[in-house]
Amino acid sequence: MSFGQGGSQWSPGGSHNPWDNQWNSTSNQTPDWASLAEQSEIRNRRRRLLLIVGGALATVGIGVAVAVAVVDADRGNTTANGPNDIPATADIPSASAKTDPSFAPTSAPPPLDPKDFISSSGKDKAPISPDILFPGSQLTKRDNDVYKKGATASTTDCASAVEGTLDKLLTSNDCTRFMRVTYYRDKVAVTVGVALFDTEAKATKVKADWDKKSTIVSLSGEGVPAFCRTTVCRTTANSYGRYAYFTLAGFTNGTDVTEKDKAAFAAGDDLSKSTFDQIRRRGETQAAAAANAQ
Repeated sequence: MSFGQGGSQWSPGGSHNPWDNQWNSTSNQTPDWASLAEQSEIRNRRRRLLLIVGGALATVGIGVAVAVAVVDADRGNTTANGPNDIPATADIPSASAKTDPSFAPTSAPPPLDPKDFISSSGKDKAPISPDILFPGSQLTKRDNDVYKKGATASTTDCASAVEGTLDKLLTSNDCTRFMRVTYYRDKVAVTVGVALFDTEAKATKVKADWDKKSTIVSLSGEGVPAFCRTTVCRTTANSYGRYAYFTLAGFTNGTDVTEKDKAAFAAGDDLSKSTFDQIRRRGETQAAAAANAQ
């Protein structure tokens, strides 16, 4: 095989050599670099164009896909009456609208009612006597008025400590005990009588049915002469809980009490109020003891 100059080793018409026609017919066989560069540039431009067109087509495809997805989503939210309404901003719960877990409120039990402990013999169990209910040797009241304590008495025969129809009233309501104590100041003496019953209802009935004429028997002694045995005296009646209590106020010099005798009226009112306070305090003491035992 011979190599001709300026020719090719390939037969005419069957050339598949990429370098065909790329060599100069000159004797030095130098490549045509300008032509090669131009062809390379053409190929690069074609490649870039293909990339640009392909990218554009891909972008358009993605946009079309997103649009179709949005349309499908909208179609999915439609009803027979049209698209569902999007809740307004005010209808969307916010973080601040969240409520904290709620718990059942706790509270301390209600305080015990002191009156409950003096309204029935079943609860009123504390010891009682004239000296317990009326302690000390004197009683200080309004304007520092001091009443000295005189004689005391206690009996289960309630009728023996009263006069008039009061004896039958006490007996018919099952009075269980009657206590008396006398206080005095200057020429005025006051006997306080306290009747005990099993229930508040019976004590209330005695007070309601009292005829305002019957009274208790005055208690003398311990420095107090007899009083209110033959003279006119002032009597009061009241009740609290299972206790009915009375006062009998008069003069120790044998003088009748009239409506003008403010000292006798004031003394009776002072001792009536003091008796109420002592009975109420009895209830408070027992209620406090029961609360501490819980």
